[in-house]
Amino acid sequence: MAASCIYDVFLSFSGVDTRKNFTAHLLAALERHDLYTFRDDTKLTRGEEIGPELLKAIEQSKVSIIIFSKSYASSRWCLDELVKIMNCKRRFGQIVIPIFYDIQPSDVRSQRGCYEEAFASHEKRFDMKMVKNWRSALKEAANLSGYDLQNMANGCESTFIETAVREVADKLNLTCLSVADYPVGIKPRVKKLSEFLKLGSNSDNVRIVAIWGIGGSGKTTIAKAMYNRIHRIHEFESSSFLANVGPTSMQPNGFVELQEKLLCDLRLDGNQRIRSQDYGIEVIKRRAWCRKVLLVLDDVDNIRQLRALAINRDLLRSGSIIIVTTRNLSSVSSLQVDEVYKPKELNREESLQLFSWHAFRRDQPVEDYEILSEEVVSYAKGLPLVLEILGSFLSDKTVPEWRSELKKLKKIPNNDVQGKLRLSFDSLDNEQRGLFLDIACFFLLEWTKTCQSKH
Repeated sequence: MAASCIYDVFLSFSGVDTRKNFTAHLLAALERHDLYTFRDDTKLTRGEEIGPELLKAIEQSKVSIIIFSKSYASSRWCLDELVKIMNCKRRFGQIVIPIFYDIQPSDVRSQRGCYEEAFASHEKRFDMKMVKNWRSALKEAANLSGYDLQNMANGCESTFIETAVREVADKLNLTCLSVADYPVGIKPRVKKLSEFLKLGSNSDNVRIVAIWGIGGSGKTTIAKAMYNRIHRIHEFESSSFLANVGPTSMQPNGFVELQEKLLCDLRLDGNQRIRSQDYGIEVIKRRAWCRKVLLVLDDVDNIRQLRALAINRDLLRSGSIIIVTTRNLSSVSSLQVDEVYKPKELNREESLQLFSWHAFRRDQPVEDYEILSEEVVSYAKGLPLVLEILGSFLSDKTVPEWRSELKKLKKIPNNDVQGKLRLSFDSLDNEQRGLFLDIACFFLLEWTKTCQSKH
């Protein structure tokens, strides 16, 4: 792959045949899937020569989609693009996907019919070496695995396009959300969540699952990983990940901001501004839930947030999935949740590995730090956030410094987790600071249990 890729996809097509129909629909589908796509009439700067700019864009693309139509071979520019595309495939391993639109693949490969007529004309006007290169590139591209509209999806363009776009996304292996620098323990927890969501079953019911736990336990990380895994491949018509729902709703005009973000993610905004919260509710009811959606609501802490987003099981289309992360189950009581998933804390091995990545940039402690690392892991009680914070804080410190800091931690009462982590508290961002209260509650609960067991 070329080192300086800018675009996910380059579209090579004949404007005469497809610009205002098939190619326009394909471009819209690619953009719905957040695939940054070059198309000559949307990305070219006025006044620049079309040839060099197009050839440069091909080099800067990860995937080239070639739409073979009846007039494709009649265009010198299309054929020049094609030669460049095949050259990039050989040099950089660029992914090339041919689409046969209203033409038989065998006619393209053998250059029969309208393609034969086009080349007969080219041979009269252009150098034979150039024509030979065009013929060779055409044959090579037509022999690649691709899509034939006439033989797929019963010729239904919309279904055909969605299938093709989904394959492009799969080939690029794109993720939508940044999950974690070191995703230790994420896979088994995502697998457990997928069981609650009943992915892969034949059921087409609406499915709502809450991920419940204290702050810092990894709820959002698990939700992000699941979203990345399924938002492209389960035939959702739209998807949205609304982060920090609770904190955002507390801001001035926060509910309207959430409504606008939801409509934008679902590609329903139409540049429309929401005039008020009540107006936004009606817009969402009218336009959002008539399609199959994937929606993640992160950090919901009040039932009013669900009402402002018009989240109602009865309004959702079959096959839709909603994932909610929350620290307070009563805040999602109106959703008629199918399952509540409470992720387990990281086990000792996972905890040590996550801590080591943050403290040593490797999956295990370095020499002389093994016992000290075990002490930190024992203290953190499997909470990912605590392990990350302490690992980052202790990173690059000497053994005596570690011992000194651990002594300070041990002097603080068990229920004063904020005091324990005050060592690095000032270096945290606002979101991480907000989680400390929940972590403190967790340790207070543990301390209370210990006291009760003694009496």
